[in-house]
Amino acid sequence: MSGRKPRSVANPLESAITTPSERILKECHSLYVDSENGLVKIASSLGVLLLPPRKKIIVMIMGNHSAGKSSFINWYAEEHIQKTGVAIETQGFTFITSGRKRESLTGNATLHLYPHFRPLLEFKGVMDYLSAEISTSKQKKFSLVTFVDTPGLVDGDMIYPFDVNSAITWLGEQSDLIFVFFDPMGQALCKRTLNIVENLSEKCGDKLLFYLSKADEAGKETDRQRVMMQIVQELCRRPGLNKCGFEMPTIYIPNPQKPSRCVNQIDGVCQTIEKTINQAVQKTLDQLEKDCDLICSTISSRLEQDRADVTYNRSVRLHSFVCGALGVFLPLLFILSFIVHTFSNEQLDELIGERLTQTLFVFTGVVMYLWDWIPEDGQVVFVIIFGAFCYLLLCLAKYFASQGNKTLTKKEKRTMAVYNDYIQDIVKTKKAKLYEWYLQQCAAEYDL
Repeated sequence: MSGRKPRSVANPLESAITTPSERILKECHSLYVDSENGLVKIASSLGVLLLPPRKKIIVMIMGNHSAGKSSFINWYAEEHIQKTGVAIETQGFTFITSGRKRESLTGNATLHLYPHFRPLLEFKGVMDYLSAEISTSKQKKFSLVTFVDTPGLVDGDMIYPFDVNSAITWLGEQSDLIFVFFDPMGQALCKRTLNIVENLSEKCGDKLLFYLSKADEAGKETDRQRVMMQIVQELCRRPGLNKCGFEMPTIYIPNPQKPSRCVNQIDGVCQTIEKTINQAVQKTLDQLEKDCDLICSTISSRLEQDRADVTYNRSVRLHSFVCGALGVFLPLLFILSFIVHTFSNEQLDELIGERLTQTLFVFTGVVMYLWDWIPEDGQVVFVIIFGAFCYLLLCLAKYFASQGNKTLTKKEKRTMAVYNDYIQDIVKTKKAKLYEWYLQQCAAEYDL
């Protein structure tokens, strides 16, 4: 055998099977969550809250029970993940996503995996009916999709352990796509389903897509047309759903053993998901640029505010110094004037010199002149007022000294400068390269 070492593979298997969109979303996500220079950490140090972008799109599937929601997810992932059947198999919310190994997560672990959905805790009882299924499937675009399988909806006396209407509505607002499955077996006109759909249509109607699931079980073509007419009529009775351009493709899970002449538009669902993924990549790149601009503008405003605070602090310190100096100098001069005038000129010349004596007599002479000008019966009042004035000056000095604003330290300024350079030179440059790489995947070279 040869002693040569095997060549190391430049791109491991995981990166080899990673799609360009998946790599771009992961790169953007890593720019946010990097432990040393992540945008989330930088923004947090500046008092700005940023959430890292999701690496996958969220597709919520809703409908009455036995509408084929779980079956569609199993078909898309090409793996039996969710239970299927005529009974109500899905009683809570299940997140189905692609990962490194097959795993089932409970409520608390699910929220750790999806921190964006932590507000679900506000819905009492949801936590016990929250789970996640992680599959190793890489079929279709499953590696870039997280499906949310919702509880099967029924009318009547069915009691849910939580506010199912509000919870589904909130999840729909957070999702990128909302698939509404109507089955042709008599449950399509479920009032609870229609009420939630009408509520979602008001808040996020652009995400809603309607499908007639299990279309191959509707019998003949005339039966399918009759079912679709009934559904459309019921939807049109509701003002929030009576919109132009309404579409409801027919879909069903292909079964080679049970061929059907019904038109199956399930591939169109996959194309819709792929289109939404591409839009999510563009939105993520655009949001990355907006967040970079937000951080840079915050740094600029903080540095500008710091310069204004430094100027203000100099002003208040000057005011404090002047008031404090006057508060100390005036009473000392007043007392010194009486002491100096107890000596003769010759004695002061011998003690401090002729030039300093002349200076002292100039200042103290003014004080003594003013003192002699005050009537004797008002001198005590003057001393009290003068003492109060000096005390007021000292209080003002203390007040101005406490009015200074906190300024940035040299270390903080250097850190902000480093952050700003990092975002401008590294993050924005990488964002531009990712955008260029993304466009190269979908445009010809001569278009770029």
